[in-house]
Amino acid sequence: MYRPSCNVAVVGCGLGGLAAAIGIKRAGHSVTVFEQAKALSEIGAGIQIPSNSTRILKNWNLLAAVEACSVKPSNIVLRSYRGDILSQQNLVPHVDATYGSPYLVVHRADFLRVLVAEARRLGVDIRLGSSLAKIHSAGPSLQFSSGDIFKSDVVLGADGLWSRCRDEVLGYPSPPLVTGDVAYRVTVDLKSIKADSPLWNVVRNCSVHCWMGPNAHIVTYTMKNGNALNVVLVCSEGDTSASADVERVDMQEVKARFRDFDSHLTALFDSAPFALKWRLRDLPELKTWRHPNANVALLGDACHAMLPYLAQGAAMAIEDGHCLQLLFQSIPSASPFHISQLLRTYEALRKPRTSQMVAGSRQMRQIFHMPNDRAQLRDRIMLGKQTPSEGHPNKWADPVFQKWLLGYDCEKEVRKALRGISWVESVDHAPAARVEVGKGDTVTAGLGL
Repeated sequence: MYRPSCNVAVVGCGLGGLAAAIGIKRAGHSVTVFEQAKALSEIGAGIQIPSNSTRILKNWNLLAAVEACSVKPSNIVLRSYRGDILSQQNLVPHVDATYGSPYLVVHRADFLRVLVAEARRLGVDIRLGSSLAKIHSAGPSLQFSSGDIFKSDVVLGADGLWSRCRDEVLGYPSPPLVTGDVAYRVTVDLKSIKADSPLWNVVRNCSVHCWMGPNAHIVTYTMKNGNALNVVLVCSEGDTSASADVERVDMQEVKARFRDFDSHLTALFDSAPFALKWRLRDLPELKTWRHPNANVALLGDACHAMLPYLAQGAAMAIEDGHCLQLLFQSIPSASPFHISQLLRTYEALRKPRTSQMVAGSRQMRQIFHMPNDRAQLRDRIMLGKQTPSEGHPNKWADPVFQKWLLGYDCEKEVRKALRGISWVESVDHAPAARVEVGKGDTVTAGLGL
């Protein structure tokens, strides 16, 4: 069967860029990834890989490799900041049985390593030390600070929060928004937690725990095959000044900010030498993800960066990559018109869902960070005997929201979109495709889905 081959350039070698590269390469196209860093970084912290993402990894035959360096949490447990359990949502066996794939937690560097290895195995060309200077609409082509120019059929900007590609697509500078929230990230060696510690039972059962308090919350889960505890402490500072996005801070600052939280939990801070303080940013909804005059589009944090309160940022980038794979599998030719139609369909599919996820993440911040007077009602609902229903404050337990969150079927949505797309540019210039009927028999047919 005849299959066209597009020359695809991906800017950015993070999780989203690699997901797009793997997906599009699996669809049979040529993919080159450009990354400005001279070496792929091993820094980072824990991230959650929910079922809507692991289902795609299973499709790519990567789930076993990711599971080998991950932990499968038993539950999501929401607590008061004093430590009392308010609400739980089972993950094992519920999500695997309901959605066909597990919920995992992993260190970002380990996840990245799996994706890099798979991209290279498939033949993706990864070029490090490539700093983008300009995107030229003709082609389109990429110009780098070295002076090198790379021509392609399509450019996908996966260059993250501070995306240069986003500025090129929109035609003006588009820095991410400072939200006033900060996250302190700490990694604790589990060997430092003694078996007689009150925290031992908390960390031993490998669940995602969240302590919710006034204008702050803390999340913990084990990673590194159960050898390390990932601790993320988030608070609303209200400071929107343009200071450094990441800085190393003394643990005394963390202790002072979270001094009213569960004393058993804050005792962990004594075993950590420092914390990394991240200033949290997100993006307003962009008017478009596509360049007006060129086949250039955005994905991942470059177009839908979100706050971490639903733990879906990386998952949305993986979904983007899978959506692009399915569309590139269906494209009838590498013509500029057909690629433009593909990117238009990609945006129409992905933009509504990711916009809802950005809004949902902001809403979850309000639930996590409620002041004491309002939190009393939230806590009564969570402690209630009734089975969680739509609108429940534990969004992972809300059956309607949970299905939308974890049960997203990318293949179904793409199939539905392809039924409505016309690949025909005009009646007089309908593209033709070679269709193999049988051995030695080839006919030419107009394309349409």
